[in-house]
Amino acid sequence: MKAIINGKIILEDCVLDNSVIIFDKNIRSIISIEKFQKTSVDNIEIIDAKGNFVSPGLIDIHIHGAGGHDAMDGSLEDIDIISKSISEHGVTSFLPTTMTMDKTEIYKALDTVRIAMQSKLKGAKVLGAHMEGPFISEKYKGAQKKDFILKPDVNFIKGYEDVIKIITLAPEEDKDFNFIKRVKESTNIVLSMGHTNSNYKGAMEAIKCGITHATHTFNAMTPLNHREPGVVGAIMNSDVSAELIADKIHINPAIFPILLKLKGKDKVVLITDSMRAGCMKDGVSELGGQKVIVKYHAARLLNGTLAGSILTLEKAVKNVYENTDLELYEAVALASLNPAKVLNIFEHKGSIKQGKSADFTIFDKDFEVMQTIVEGSAVYSSLNS
Repeated sequence: MKAIINGKIILEDCVLDNSVIIFDKNIRSIISIEKFQKTSVDNIEIIDAKGNFVSPGLIDIHIHGAGGHDAMDGSLEDIDIISKSISEHGVTSFLPTTMTMDKTEIYKALDTVRIAMQSKLKGAKVLGAHMEGPFISEKYKGAQKKDFILKPDVNFIKGYEDVIKIITLAPEEDKDFNFIKRVKESTNIVLSMGHTNSNYKGAMEAIKCGITHATHTFNAMTPLNHREPGVVGAIMNSDVSAELIADKIHINPAIFPILLKLKGKDKVVLITDSMRAGCMKDGVSELGGQKVIVKYHAARLLNGTLAGSILTLEKAVKNVYENTDLELYEAVALASLNPAKVLNIFEHKGSIKQGKSADFTIFDKDFEVMQTIVEGSAVYSSLNS
């Protein structure tokens, strides 16, 4: 049994002082410091948060890579290094994200994710995969290669329904929305519209057929216009959850409060969309077989196209907190509780609550991560350094 003391505990609806979290693999109780002091602590490992914030572990549902490695590299070692790298930034669970490449490479990546889901990694836990493409629009392909774009086909995902948690697709490429309807009826996979040239009417029809999520909102999709509201308009005028890359590069921070006001605080999900250069210094990198230049906190192809990001999730929380009027616990929920709701795992993860997984991030007033705990075990710590 373990206990976190001297922390400002970030709950779903407040920040709690003078309390202690008792946990093993799961959270056993949250009690007052007075009650804890009257309890026998002989067999309890004490973690002193030293006055820092104790947050629920962050969940990244859209991340390609970090630490010099990418989910498409296709080995468990690659996933493990990504896992360790992002855990140093407060992430306790994530979805390694594939991209539009050759079918055999996508399957290799998904096979590796399946193994990783059952493995004890050095850092954040793998919950499954986010399959971004290959069912996307050529016009809005972004940094994805057009050579491997395919029409949506249920046979493509056959045998991987247990691994794939989210699929990003362009709904206008799905004839009569047959793929969307069949996946919705027969699996628990979350269907997300992204990299799409759909118009407003088509996007709204796709939502009625089963789309419930939007991939990196505003980026790689038809914009909001007063005569043609586009995919962005459909996102704003529906109940879908909306990803946001809050790096202040993909999105002007003035948009943060606008999106939150229109969607509501429970429907915005912070993601990184990080590529392999995440958590590393500037230089030359690679994404999907394409050369990427990492400079000035951005990752771009040689033609200037943004190639994912090098954002870390705790920085995304910080950026939103500093550019909106959200309370701290509300900003944290965008990267913890909300993604857990998207994946329908909020009964087990996403907030600090009795019975949930003991996934914690301890960070200071500047959002610098001091310790990360995954299912009761510390995977990163600088508290004693």
